[in-house]
Amino acid sequence: MPIIVAGKLIIKEGLRDRFIIESLESVSIARDNQSCEDFSVSPDLLEENRVNIFEKWHSLEALDAFRVAIPENNLFSMVESFQVNEYEIDS
Repeated sequence: MPIIVAGKLIIKEGLRDRFIIESLESVSIARDNQSCEDFSVSPDLLEENRVNIFEKWHSLEALDAFRVAIPENNLFSMVESFQVNEYEIDS
């Protein structure tokens, strides 16, 4: 069953642009994955420290495989808080 991951991250003061730049590798790897239909990390237009996340995967198994395969990075240390959910969808 396809799955969508969507939500927001609040990035520590002054680090949003760096977070987005350092997300580029993960976005590229995801989009090159045949099981990924979409993957986006984007700055919010109204909130200075907010980043919006959107991902669509063919299955939860594909998403889990991606999560264990991506290189370790220090991105989460830049996150102050987050509200991200996973949604199973009918295809």
